[in-house]
Amino acid sequence: MAGIKALVGLSFSGAIGLTFLLLGCALEQYGVYWPLFVLIFYVLSPIPTFISRRLSDDTDSSSNACRELAYFLTTGIVVSSFGLPIILARTHTIQWGACGLVMTGNAVIFLTILGFFIVFGGGDDFSWEQW
Repeated sequence: MAGIKALVGLSFSGAIGLTFLLLGCALEQYGVYWPLFVLIFYVLSPIPTFISRRLSDDTDSSSNACRELAYFLTTGIVVSSFGLPIILARTHTIQWGACGLVMTGNAVIFLTILGFFIVFGGGDDFSWEQW
């Protein structure tokens, strides 16, 4: 039952993050939908970790090159998703208020993705591998 509560909590926080993102786009004073391109980063960010967990062995406790590369790529994707709204605001494509809402949504969404990996990433009986 704890897995279901975690799944509901993660779904709720993901909905809150997407609400911030859509508010940054759809409010009347902003009205520009360019910040929706951060959705691409939301989809891309867990992919390196999924691949590295599938390919790497968990037998050794030392550092694994595949996992370290996945962390590096994931960090680059996350930093890029925070950089895109700043660049759009600096070029006056979007307003700074929209940039703040999008970056708040980014923080909530990426914390939700991190929570997903923490809750469902273990090797217990209720993991993300069942999905």
